[in-house]
Amino acid sequence: MTPSDVKATLAFSDGSPSMELPIYKGSIGPDVIDIRKLYAQTGKFTYDPGFLSTASCNSTITYIDGDKGELLYRGYPIEQLAVNCDYLETCYLLLYGELPNADQKASFNDRVMHHTMVNEQMQFFLRGFRRDAHPMAVMTGLVGALSAFYHDSTDINNPEHREIAAIRLIAKMPTLVAMAYKYTIGQPYIYPKNDLSYAGNFMRMMFATPCEDYKPNDVLVRAMDRIFTLHADHEQNASTSTVRLCGSSGTNPFAAIAAGVACLWGPAHGGANEACLNMLADIQNQGGVAKIGEFIKQVKDKNSGVKLMGFGHRVYKNYDPRAKLMRETCHEVLGELGLQNDPMFKLAMELEKIALEDEYFVARKLYPNVDFYSGIVQRAIGIPVPLFTAIFALARTVGWIAQLNEMIGDPEYKIGRPRQLFVGATSRDVKPIGQR
Repeated sequence: MTPSDVKATLAFSDGSPSMELPIYKGSIGPDVIDIRKLYAQTGKFTYDPGFLSTASCNSTITYIDGDKGELLYRGYPIEQLAVNCDYLETCYLLLYGELPNADQKASFNDRVMHHTMVNEQMQFFLRGFRRDAHPMAVMTGLVGALSAFYHDSTDINNPEHREIAAIRLIAKMPTLVAMAYKYTIGQPYIYPKNDLSYAGNFMRMMFATPCEDYKPNDVLVRAMDRIFTLHADHEQNASTSTVRLCGSSGTNPFAAIAAGVACLWGPAHGGANEACLNMLADIQNQGGVAKIGEFIKQVKDKNSGVKLMGFGHRVYKNYDPRAKLMRETCHEVLGELGLQNDPMFKLAMELEKIALEDEYFVARKLYPNVDFYSGIVQRAIGIPVPLFTAIFALARTVGWIAQLNEMIGDPEYKIGRPRQLFVGATSRDVKPIGQR
């Protein structure tokens, strides 16, 4: 952090002495006002529900400019990474700060692929769940349970432990997601095959059976790899902040990532692509493309309670750069599978057209977001809707780990302890039960 020559002055109208606050400049993005000494000097806290105006850390990993529609991983635009690099190269970049050369890439891929199996006892743990459990309920349990199987990498303060935990988590998440899926449909688990690519291996574990192997389709594997890359990190969002806060207590990496999985499950966060596909299914059930005008009318009516899912983004006030890339992939996948005339996909494309042309949506910048397209792609590939968020968790794991490691290496990090504005009852006496 670079201190600015300019200082902020906080003045009070009640005659309390004013105070000077340091201002720090990032390499890009807004300046921040350092309020760490505020309470000590004034006896006051700041009030910022949702932390929308508060920088909780300094970071070198991911930068977002929502107004420009810009997303950078370690300085590299997402548009360039998604086209020129695969997911494991992106993982290397997020973990170590630079893109790998050919030897580093080969070595990293080899390390990850040799940790893809999970302890055989995880199968018995999995059998304790109901078969109709939501995959994210299962994933929260499975990821947390990893710390019970890998005792040799649970010390968050040991760099070697963090390193092997990172590799294990990245390697085992596809296996766990595929196991959770196979369990819910009553099929046998498929063991990883380490001569396949990361995304190809995942799809084989998802769709192969002991009686029929799965031959990865290059277009679909590339689409899945791109979904992973586009979701790998997204700055200090709710689940990332959860992982950092959880990890700040010194808990083990597996527990911190399990906390991130639990947070991601929420419909306002990782569940958005699932909600989007459910919305499309509802429109389809009500008459499909013929009824889309009626649906749009309801969306525009504030009193209808009907929400448009998969459009707009809390951070991006411009077109989500990930959505542009996912849109290309979406049309590529639908073309490869010959699904352009599938009723659900025709409906989705009609909705996209309206959102990009209708003045109501254009004025509000309600562009299709990455969830809209990634949900359509995953459904086309054959992934069931309840599994979408688990795949998001798989992809985001590397970002969570990179953020967790960065926090632990930061000399300024402390256990998280937000403050509050208390508005409850003041001190009072307990009355005997007969007088209450």
